[in-house]
Amino acid sequence: MQKKTIWDLNRPDIEEYKALGKLPLAIVVDNVRSLNNIGSLFRTCDGFGVERIVLCGISATPPSPEIHKTALGAEDSVDWEYCADTLQAVKRLKDDGYEVCCLEQVQGSVMLQDFKPEQGRKYALVIGNEVEGVDQAVVDACSFYLEIPQKGTKHSLNVSVSAGIAIWQFASSINY
Repeated sequence: MQKKTIWDLNRPDIEEYKALGKLPLAIVVDNVRSLNNIGSLFRTCDGFGVERIVLCGISATPPSPEIHKTALGAEDSVDWEYCADTLQAVKRLKDDGYEVCCLEQVQGSVMLQDFKPEQGRKYALVIGNEVEGVDQAVVDACSFYLEIPQKGTKHSLNVSVSAGIAIWQFASSINY
């Protein structure tokens, strides 16, 4: 079997991409330190047509050579904004009609495979810092909680990997 070339993939250019329908999902990045993780988030969000990324707190923003290294240009195709305070970003998204969920290990969380997003709703998914996860005040402000089940010895997955898994759940369940 021959691998497809980049021309076989028939990807849109940035202008065409911006005009496409988007997954009604905003990714809220709560104080993620690694510029490589942020770049990876941009690339994943581009791949699934995520509406936008909200970078908060100490999370770095484009332009950045380190973000670009893993984003490979997706920082130019995916809409993004910066908010100094994650809690403020969550409150604003709620006011704008988003159902805000937190990807975190908390009491009463819903296992990701059991979550079925509703058609016609807008969601915001909060992801957290590589060491501490999502800040507790932000956790408290969210409407519900998603958790990725794990069987290994580590207590969590890499933040960009976790986000990618959760984004897939949204993308595979919502028509957009």
